[in-house]
Amino acid sequence: MLLPVSFAFVFPITVSAQQLGAVINIYSARHYPTDEALYSDFTKLTGIKINRVDADDAGILTRLKAEGSASPADVILLVDAARLWRAEVDGLFLPIKSKILEEVIPENLRAKRTDSGGISWFGLSTRARVIVYDKLKFKKNELDTYEKLADAQFKGKLCIRSGSHPYNLSLFGAMTEHLGPQQTEIWLKGLVSNLARNPAGGDTDQIKGVASGECAVAITNTYYLGRLMRSNNPADKLLAEKVGVVFPNQSSWGTHLNIAGGAVAKNSKNPENAIKFLEYLASPSAQNHFANGNNEWPAAKGVSFDNPALKAMSGGNFKSEVLPVSAVGMNQIKVQQMLDRVGFR
Repeated sequence: MLLPVSFAFVFPITVSAQQLGAVINIYSARHYPTDEALYSDFTKLTGIKINRVDADDAGILTRLKAEGSASPADVILLVDAARLWRAEVDGLFLPIKSKILEEVIPENLRAKRTDSGGISWFGLSTRARVIVYDKLKFKKNELDTYEKLADAQFKGKLCIRSGSHPYNLSLFGAMTEHLGPQQTEIWLKGLVSNLARNPAGGDTDQIKGVASGECAVAITNTYYLGRLMRSNNPADKLLAEKVGVVFPNQSSWGTHLNIAGGAVAKNSKNPENAIKFLEYLASPSAQNHFANGNNEWPAAKGVSFDNPALKAMSGGNFKSEVLPVSAVGMNQIKVQQMLDRVGFR
């Protein structure tokens, strides 16, 4: 697999003597079996062996803090904007300079430059946080904004996972940027009033709730819906067919995006190879793998992909918000305090 020269770099076809025995240690919160192909392809292209530790975002950050300067980690892969921001603030990343990454990853999907002139982390794929609804009870234009989810017409009809889950903290942090803290708290109170049941389960459970009639509207990340749409299980396909999907706020600031991203660990012993791995994940072939393998949207500019589920649910294109991810992350403490005040579990 040879990357196009127009992408500004080409991985070597043959492995040099220096690369034999080269290793990078990855701490990954990406628990997707389809990613195995990415790791094996990188090793085939570069000769660099990968050792991997899998955990959730919180577990990885806790481990990095406990290990300190003795940590063997070279690359950190996290799946939430707020957690990337938190790790950056806690000084767990090594700011790096990469012309390739800065050229292809949009500015709002990466950290700002540090005093050293480096960048702490880069978004590598995105997930749109959308509204799914019962097509027999509502029409798209009745819930075409996040704000409408707090309307009285949805009282007792909303399903959502825990307000403190990182995916929701990021959405609520973005809403705080758009609406301001006071209006966001009023909106959150409206969501609580409209709950069909206590927040529980993951995003797939929210889709199931709408399909079963337990609720009529819910919030989910797009890749959960994409999995159901592309499943070989007829029951999964039926679930997806029962719900409609809305990409909210197309007439205003656009649909909220969360990101999965990567960074070089602060105490990496192999920073050059770690940077090479992040650059590989931003390449057209890897970006296509994120889209086709796990139903995520590519983060890199100008990457085309062929995923029928993503194209079907979005109509081929949608307007996304362009808030700096760091701004969303900075709101998470403020948001958690709002959630406590309004009783959002």
